[in-house]
Amino acid sequence: MGRTSRKRSTLANRAIAASAALILGGGGLVAANVYASAGEGWGQRSHNRTQSVGQPVSTIDCPEVVNSIEEVPDDQRFAVDRELATLDNQITTYYQRFADNRERVQSDRNYAQNEILTPLKNERLVIIQRIVAMIDRSAERPQGLEATAPCTLRGDDNGGNDGQDQGQNDGQNGDQNDGQNDGQNGDGGQDQGQDQGQDQGQDGGQDGGDQGNDNGGNNGNGGQAGNGPAAGDFVDIQTVQPNVQNPRKRRGASRGTFVTNCGVNENGKFNSDNVIAAPGVSNGAHHMHDYVGNQANDAFASDDDFANGDTTCNNQGDKSTYYWPVLRVQNGQNEFDAGVDGGGNDQNVGEIQTPAQVTLTFVGNPGSKVTAMPKFLRIITGDAKSFTNGDANANASWSCTGFEDRQLKDKYPICPEGSQVVRSFKFQSCWDGQNTDSANHRTHVAFAQANGSCPNGFQAIPQLVQRIVYDVPPPVFDGQNPSVFAVDSFPEQLHKPITDHGDFINVFDENLMDEMVDCINDGRRCQ
Repeated sequence: MGRTSRKRSTLANRAIAASAALILGGGGLVAANVYASAGEGWGQRSHNRTQSVGQPVSTIDCPEVVNSIEEVPDDQRFAVDRELATLDNQITTYYQRFADNRERVQSDRNYAQNEILTPLKNERLVIIQRIVAMIDRSAERPQGLEATAPCTLRGDDNGGNDGQDQGQNDGQNGDQNDGQNDGQNGDGGQDQGQDQGQDQGQDGGQDGGDQGNDNGGNNGNGGQAGNGPAAGDFVDIQTVQPNVQNPRKRRGASRGTFVTNCGVNENGKFNSDNVIAAPGVSNGAHHMHDYVGNQANDAFASDDDFANGDTTCNNQGDKSTYYWPVLRVQNGQNEFDAGVDGGGNDQNVGEIQTPAQVTLTFVGNPGSKVTAMPKFLRIITGDAKSFTNGDANANASWSCTGFEDRQLKDKYPICPEGSQVVRSFKFQSCWDGQNTDSANHRTHVAFAQANGSCPNGFQAIPQLVQRIVYDVPPPVFDGQNPSVFAVDSFPEQLHKPITDHGDFINVFDENLMDEMVDCINDGRRCQ
């Protein structure tokens, strides 16, 4: 199958310096959104300025419809999720049209509008109206959903001013959800946002002018998918300042930990489904997932299937499912999925990397005891569409072993010799006490606030902390034989690191869940 775990060569070490020369200054979230109103397809979302026709455009940006849906009745949730998945299929189709005609799109505004933006808007509107009608059958009719139909063409603008502004905003706002629990997520919101946004936004402007071309110009290089990542998506971890902040544990904190060992997907369970966001839809994710834990997970798995499924976890009382996008080295080597949906058909190419280590740890709350998770609780952390949606729900962190006090959200790390790449996710740790899922698959759970306490109406539950380690070669951008690592993504998300995400469905048996809660609340370390 070609899954690899490589040691770094001397040649690869030399590539670090070559790559770093290309990407010095990368680090803060510096992409700017370009959007369309009903009659206009090229405008700047954040700054209300018009993008010139000559400025490179890299992808299609469509509003996330589910974020505008407040309520979906239970009897319509499955059908609505299927329609939302259809919207993703539409974007993928039109992104391919965009990619196949990139030069013409770039040079001919009318072509872009008439052949991509307008027909995509019209097709989206039909699906959105169908969703509105479904919800209206047994709940309050959603208002204004049709306004999310228009999409845009947007550039991957790594210009200095936008990088500085975005970095400052990210730091001051704490990245919305992430900032509510700087320490919980380990993102160090304000320091990372300000330091990396200012320094790397300013310096990254040197590379920004070429970024759009980089993302669109990788076809023919053999190694890359043709839609990213680009050199500016990487940064030398040694240039990043320590930025992790953790909330102080207070009296009454739950200080214990519970570790479940479920392997590293040695048996190679992959699919491009997402049973949480797109149940009943094959290739609902448009990218491959690694799976550990429950082996019944596919688009059609029911709660009964999970309850009766096999598990890779050492403790057979944990039949939970843990999954995340695979990491690949885009090096021109084909994988088993080179010609299928989720793989090559969705511009995810290269060798899938088996993790060197996967650690799944449940931890407590810095200010209170935790309560048991309900069985079949579903949690999505991070946002697979953060590149176009913005970073409000972004939550993955990237680092290197030996440097984990320095976390990156929107850059891949270049690690020094002897250090490995680390992906980490700190899942939402507060539950509304009632629901195992919600209309947008987010609002039934929440992140803790900056001091570790849960928002009003939520209660603390064990927090899943997921750490995935890889031994991968450093990136090489030499134009002829590029080799870069990147997570799988929706095609239009350009393999950006900020799109990384993790999924979890709790299928602990009741006794083991109670044991976990007692262990964490008693301050013990258990596994």
